[in-house]
Amino acid sequence: MQEIKIPELAESITEGTIAEWLVKKGDKVEKGDPLVELETDKVNVEVNSDFSGVLVEVLQEEGDDVSVGDIIGKIDENGTAGAAAEAPAQEEAPKKEETKEAPAPEANAEPAAPEESSADVIATPAARKRARELNIDLSAVSPRDPLGRVRPDDVEAAAQAASAPKQEKPAKKEAPAPVKQEFDKPVERVKMTRRRQTIAKNLVAVQQESAMLTTFNEVDMSAVMELRKQRKDKFLQKHGVKLGFMSFFTKAVVGALKEFPLLNAEIQGNELVVKKFYDIGIAVSTDDGLVVPVVRDADRLTFAGIEKEIAELGTKARDNKLALSDLQGGSFTITNGGTFGSMMSTPILNAPQVGILGMHNIVKRAVVMPDDSIEVRPMMYLAVSYDHRIVDGKEAVSFLVRIKEMLEDPETLLLEG
Repeated sequence: MQEIKIPELAESITEGTIAEWLVKKGDKVEKGDPLVELETDKVNVEVNSDFSGVLVEVLQEEGDDVSVGDIIGKIDENGTAGAAAEAPAQEEAPKKEETKEAPAPEANAEPAAPEESSADVIATPAARKRARELNIDLSAVSPRDPLGRVRPDDVEAAAQAASAPKQEKPAKKEAPAPVKQEFDKPVERVKMTRRRQTIAKNLVAVQQESAMLTTFNEVDMSAVMELRKQRKDKFLQKHGVKLGFMSFFTKAVVGALKEFPLLNAEIQGNELVVKKFYDIGIAVSTDDGLVVPVVRDADRLTFAGIEKEIAELGTKARDNKLALSDLQGGSFTITNGGTFGSMMSTPILNAPQVGILGMHNIVKRAVVMPDDSIEVRPMMYLAVSYDHRIVDGKEAVSFLVRIKEMLEDPETLLLEG
């Protein structure tokens, strides 16, 4: 019998949640076959089997939190498929024969009922063990888990309630009252995914641990849009990918970072780490939350290279196929709320980075030109959030102005980006 353990996932990941068992109890598996999908705070990963055999025992169910080294199931290398499912039927046969031979002692039949009902209860292995130790019937335990799974603390609570004086029972009945009083109308409670919990924790930490400020500017997108209009068909024909706005903005960010390197840095203790590379994170919205895959060495890529990287990373993100290496090590981030119609926002830093550029919706507006004439131009608001601990306001504002200048004269992107 071989144990299925949660393997080392990555240096920064030590725990996760079982999202889905990919095989069922009694199924035949081969070495290398995926057994479970594990949801971590960054990506979903598959745990593969180190052995060939039959899955005979599942110790951790879907939704359970597990850590590296935890045993989640067992594989019988000498087992045959379906053996695990047949075992209970074989065990029940002798019991029925014994009942026919000795039907008289009905007292023995009463304790058997709780064992059968307890077996049907969804409970963690630790909860079952504790219930046996305390002689608690699992079917009589009220779980607090929204999925109905009994956990050890539920068993402890049931044991305390059983041993408590009778006058304390009304107090237990009143316990659910605060939940009912919280809302007068129907609600639905859904457990946050591990990734959403991590996103929430990180965003709060950034606002508490950094001196984050945001500066704004606007850019006339006429030149970029005209250039795209002229080049998009030949670009698609030659490179097999559309010429989007993101390659222009990525090139502009790289050019501005070269002039203002502190926005491409991070704080480590009492030191500033100024990065001499340009790995640009591109925020992508998925059903499970925002992820930021990284375009490596963006300064060395062509417009087509950047567009291909962004398209590939976006597809992997939406298909939940991103690897940890796709998310690690970015030096600056770009986020585009304009795809959802946002006119203005203050993007939150992607720690430990100290700068993030927010793009927004392009809207035609009346603009006063240098000769005092008024023209209708496609305008976009830009926002740069920065960590004021190491980036001064003058530097942040100048950085954003430089991005504006390059986008309004996109030919300079070939030289500066």
